[in-house]
Amino acid sequence: MIGCENLTSQLNNFLGFLRDVKKSSDNTVQAYRRDLEKFLDYALDERIDDFSSVDSDTVADFKRYLTAKGLSASSVSRTLSSMRSLYQYLISNGICESNPAKAVHNDKVEKKELMVLTSKEVETLLAQPDTTDIKGMRDKAMLEILYATGIKVSELIGLNIDDVNTQLSFIRCGSDDKERFIPIYPIAVKAVSTYLDKSRKMFVSDSREKALFVNVTGERMTRQGFWKILKSYTQSAGIKKSITPHTLRHSFAAHLLENGADIHDIQVILGHSDIASTQRYAQFLKDKMKNSYIKFHPRA
Repeated sequence: MIGCENLTSQLNNFLGFLRDVKKSSDNTVQAYRRDLEKFLDYALDERIDDFSSVDSDTVADFKRYLTAKGLSASSVSRTLSSMRSLYQYLISNGICESNPAKAVHNDKVEKKELMVLTSKEVETLLAQPDTTDIKGMRDKAMLEILYATGIKVSELIGLNIDDVNTQLSFIRCGSDDKERFIPIYPIAVKAVSTYLDKSRKMFVSDSREKALFVNVTGERMTRQGFWKILKSYTQSAGIKKSITPHTLRHSFAAHLLENGADIHDIQVILGHSDIASTQRYAQFLKDKMKNSYIKFHPRA
């Protein structure tokens, strides 16, 4: 990016720090890259060539620039958060003396309503893949694992073959210092075993490929690829709700809690560092019960 060589160099150093020192996942590093490259685009227009020359007014103008481009409040807030992290790194390396992004506050983000499927909707969705077809075997295994464990889609597609133990019925996910072991129910175990025995080998030509779930070219499944698969099955299941891969994670947690699971166990399974993140599901169930009471009680 002509005119921003210094900014680009410093950004790449920061991304390298995230990857090599903090051991952040590839998805995390790429998310930071996407956020911070927005600032590089802005800097090019404004002839900014060094992070040390940026002050809080510049960051405030950048925030308005993002809003004017149509970014949501949550996207703007995430970008500003990425800038704060970048400046913490620059300060610790003696490149900058202060963090100008700290003085620019995030706009209040309206919390989205938690999208949770009913148990019947989940059953219908999981029944959609044609398990006589090699793609259907793969898709069935992916959907069952996602609902069995509540893992994120990035964790699902990041699974390797040796992360799944069908003998002891669990998967391993997360980084080395934050790995978690999550049990999987028998139907999910059977779906994965069938996929490994009959389907995966039909896709993969390179014996060195470690990815558990692969696409038709034998390479690791992508987020976009899985999203298209989920969207197709949602339509065939006749589900009218706006479903994302995260919907199955929400449904997993809400259904466990609804059926009596301990909230702290759910916190560990989901990998939440803060119990407040898990308590969203308890609040969802309370709101659901209250709404049901108001709707159906004859004197409510």
